[in-house]
Amino acid sequence: MEEIFTNTELPDILEIRNASQSYDGGQNWILKDFNLLVEDKPEQGQFVILLGPSGCGKSTVLRYLAGLQKPTQGEVYINGKLRTEDDRIGMVFQQYSSFPWMTVLENVELGLKYKGVPAKERREKAMEMIQIVGLEGHEKKYAQYPTLSGGQLQRVAIARSLLVNQSIILMDEPFGALDTKTRLKMQDFLISVWEKVHPTIVLVTHDISEAVYLGDDVYIMSTAPSKIIEHVKIDLPFDRDKTIKRDPRFTELVFYIEDRMMSLEL
Repeated sequence: MEEIFTNTELPDILEIRNASQSYDGGQNWILKDFNLLVEDKPEQGQFVILLGPSGCGKSTVLRYLAGLQKPTQGEVYINGKLRTEDDRIGMVFQQYSSFPWMTVLENVELGLKYKGVPAKERREKAMEMIQIVGLEGHEKKYAQYPTLSGGQLQRVAIARSLLVNQSIILMDEPFGALDTKTRLKMQDFLISVWEKVHPTIVLVTHDISEAVYLGDDVYIMSTAPSKIIEHVKIDLPFDRDKTIKRDPRFTELVFYIEDRMMSLEL
């Protein structure tokens, strides 16, 4: 692995090893010799943030981890083992991904339905997750706008993803389509979910303030052909609320990452 990662005695939960991605037979590379290592933090969880310029392959990295795409070269490991089709990991996209002809409950339980879980069991588990994400009372509503707000629709996607795998959730600009007030509320909501379930959350965002507010580890990716060029450890208090944004260290970290992002060649 590159020196940017420290492999400790903690178990590995996610790893991408020497991955490269080309769509034209190797004439151009989106990712080249890309490495990522995320160690598990049992009964704690973590926020891992990917930052980088548009087109550097951030979403591609998430697709590797989710099993939606395989790298042209390289390998992906989940829980220390080479990724297989049996590794189920949910992913939340910027665009609302719920099926509008299904209810909230039907959307949340969908992953368990595909896994063959009996109806009674999957509905009980889906209702537990609906309660965790604060959608109790909405389970019979159709998962569509304006029946549900944008924030509520993203909660449906988060609940569905967590029910597939409560230890890992992947998020690709999940709040990008929301207005500022709703986005800020969803950041706090995501922290509350993490406090209840303790997953490892890998989040792609372009919002540096959001990255510092949520992140434990922020990885900055270079322009294509991309790789991780810097790891910023967010040394803020473990338990966070919006008051941390007034902390001078918060501002210092935001400005530092902003300067690093601006220094990248576009």
